[in-house]
Amino acid sequence: MLDYIVVGLGLSGIAVSEELEKRDRNFVVYEDDSQNSSYVAGGIFNPVILKRFTPAWKAAEQIQTAIPFYEGLEQKLHVRLIHNWNIYRRFHSIEEQNEWFVAADKPNLSPFLDPELKKNDNPNLIAHYSLGKVLKTGNIDTENLLDSYIDYLKNRSAFRNERFQYSDLGINEGYFEYQGEKAKNIIFCEGFGLKRNPFFNYLPLNGNKGEYITIYSEDLKLDFAVKSSVFLIPLGNDLYKAGATYDHKDKTAETTLKAKERLVSDLKQLIKCDFEVVDQVAGIRPAVVDRRPVVGEHPEISNLYCCNGFGSRGVLIAPNMAIELLDKIEDDKALDPEVDLQRFTQKYYPKD
Repeated sequence: MLDYIVVGLGLSGIAVSEELEKRDRNFVVYEDDSQNSSYVAGGIFNPVILKRFTPAWKAAEQIQTAIPFYEGLEQKLHVRLIHNWNIYRRFHSIEEQNEWFVAADKPNLSPFLDPELKKNDNPNLIAHYSLGKVLKTGNIDTENLLDSYIDYLKNRSAFRNERFQYSDLGINEGYFEYQGEKAKNIIFCEGFGLKRNPFFNYLPLNGNKGEYITIYSEDLKLDFAVKSSVFLIPLGNDLYKAGATYDHKDKTAETTLKAKERLVSDLKQLIKCDFEVVDQVAGIRPAVVDRRPVVGEHPEISNLYCCNGFGSRGVLIAPNMAIELLDKIEDDKALDPEVDLQRFTQKYYPKD
């Protein structure tokens, strides 16, 4: 009998799988490629909400867990995943500069905000009011991570590239049975796919669509990321990723001309050299109404769990949430009430 079945292999599924391996549990992962938000994401780890100069939720704690987590995966998978570079916030006014100085003086932000402003010396970057440097930032190559991790699981015969059929799940006393396999526990890590999950679709998961474009520019020569109305991330070889849009209505993963035009327009307010759009991708972020993860056990079915709702910060949040969930399952530790899905049970769970 398996200890676990894991459904979904985005950032959540990888983090859960890694925690299961650390605990010497045997498991298989089902992934049907229907959700691609982890693939298309920028993979940025950034502890600060740069629109308002405020700390992201528990970012300091999360980054202490996340960076060693990805360093371990680099060694395990023999790939480079972590790219450290600085993010510079472009200021639009003297008032924003002053707000930056105030924020950089706060104890919870001072480790991440450099109080010394950077004068723009790139002739193709439009920045009339200098730049603010964010510390301890970079990105994770999520596409490389996912591809490499799938290969790793395949080599262990622990990967099933197929859609999980909920109707085939047998719920028995003390175990589950699914298409000939028995497991003591099931963890759903399906991202926005949780909306079609009959066990957890009551949860208020309101996904929002994000689109990115990749541009090519020989003249830009930018070696750091810039945050303005759009994020611009250097990829190397004169390629840059720009994004992302936020659309709360469109729940398809198809790219749109509207998003492309919006991103191109924003870029033209940020850079003044020629560029060519060479790629465009889209994905649905699994976001919850209160902007916190949803983690925990089904209200009525024992040993049936979900680990979801990371929004646009899955790179930082996933490793911590996997530890918290497995601490609950294996060691009976209470979940943080802020993330425990039981906070929605009384309001959203259907009554008989």
